[in-house]
Amino acid sequence: MSEHVALIGFMGAGKSTLGRRVARELGLPFVDSDAAIVERHGPIAEIFAREGDAGFRQLEYEVVRAALAGPPAVLALGGGAVTHEATRALLATGAVRVFIDVPLRTLVSRLRRSRTIRPLLGEKLEPERVRVLWERRMPLYREAEIVVAAGGHRSQAAIAREIVARVRPQ
Repeated sequence: MSEHVALIGFMGAGKSTLGRRVARELGLPFVDSDAAIVERHGPIAEIFAREGDAGFRQLEYEVVRAALAGPPAVLALGGGAVTHEATRALLATGAVRVFIDVPLRTLVSRLRRSRTIRPLLGEKLEPERVRVLWERRMPLYREAEIVVAAGGHRSQAAIAREIVARVRPQ
């Protein structure tokens, strides 16, 4: 595999879990942008409190830029990475973008069960707030070269196999 593979999609779509599987199948390194940011700069909620969305997006851009400058890898990006114009431009030219398309109802259910703090959603999950953010980001996600339906009863393994089949050179 000679290209980077970037998994994009809304928070709770399963990008990190799928990314690890896809990387293993393709024999590529795995980069989780959120984990890299936390490792270098501390908890995401604290970064948002200290530097706001713009500051966080700049850190995210730097992680993506560094990853894309290295050998081919599978990247799992934060749900809002595509909202940052410079990050979106990097991804468009430096990776095969794979949109993990999960229905809104499923995302809300997953986010309710998640213990992860999502600064843009606040302390109490409000489905309407999720819907507005999801709708705003959807056109940006749809710029991806590959769209993979990940809702319903499909297993993570089946979704990962589809991604591998679609990104692997023929």
